[in-house]
Amino acid sequence: MRLTVFWQRMAEHFGEGYAETFARDHVMSELGGRTVHEALDSGWEAKDVWRVVCTTMGVPAENR
Repeated sequence: MRLTVFWQRMAEHFGEGYAETFARDHVMSELGGRTVHEALDSGWEAKDVWRVVCTTMGVPAENR
């Protein structure tokens, strides 16, 4: 998954404004105690981060 697709999906699910806030501030144990930005910066693949976000935040299957 390209980062552009990842950020598009984040914006579609959380809204343009909140997607960035969520990615910057929400620490998830499933990402090793990292935020979305920290996980991506540390080398996690965008598709793996998206899967964690979907599972953790209950993104509906049709939006995954």
